[in-house]
Parts: sequence; C-alpha cells; structure tokens
Amino acid sequence: MRQGGCQCGGVRYECADTPLKLIVCHCAECRKQSASAFGMTYQVPKTAFRLTRGAPRFWTRASQHGATIVCAFCPECGSRVWHASSRTPDCINVKAGSLDEPMDISGAMHIWTDRCLPGVVIPPGALQFAQQPV
Repeated sequence: MRQGGCQCGGVRYECADTPLKLIVCHCAECRKQSASAFGMTYQVPKTAFRLTRGAPRFWTRASQHGATIVCAFCPECGSRVWHASSRTPDCINVKAGSLDEPMDISGAMHIWTDRCLPGVVIPPGALQFAQQPV
C-alpha cells in the first residue's frame, strides 16, 4: 500500500501500490488545480483506496465532455487530494503529488498534449493523446 495526504496532514489515505493508470494532464483545469504546468493522476480501483484520517470537503464540477467530477480537498489547507469521475465510477483518481513517496512519471500517459506549455518535455515514447482519450 502507498500512503498520502494533504499538505497539512489533516486528510490522510492509503491506496494500491500500483496504479491502474498514471496520467499527466496538460489541460487548463489541471494546470489551475495544481498551480503548475500539468496535473498528475494516480488512478486506483475504488476498492483499493481508504481514507485513514480527516474529513475532506467536496466540490463538484462538469468536465468538457459532460462527466461529473467530484473533487476532495482538505478543509484546513485546501490541498486537492483526489477526485472521482462519472466516466470511471469504479476508480479514485488520487492526485499523485499528494503521495508520500514520489512517483517515477517517465512511463506516464500524457493527455491534452495540444495544450502542453512551451518548454515542457514529454519523454520520448510516452503514450500521448492530443485531448481526452475516449
């Protein structure tokens, strides 16, 4: 199992050691959410995720493709910790930066690469999609 949580430690979780998918997303929403050049998602089955401390707050938004995204964040520090999408109801999309141990993202899938910021280098051979894969 892997452990992770928010910046202040008020919300903690554990999840599967290996993700179903590791995604680097270059869309505008993920850039805003992460306040960085891209967002990272560590997708696990819902059954392989367990909240171990705290009570997150939730915010819901619609995606560009009509999915409902329910976002969990710490009510104290505001860090986004995970989200769930109506497109993948059996999965939890952990924000990879919230994991205690850093991820090797060299094999990650990159999505919304048509919105990738200048200067961001995608590793050669990485699976890429110009927009949201279907």
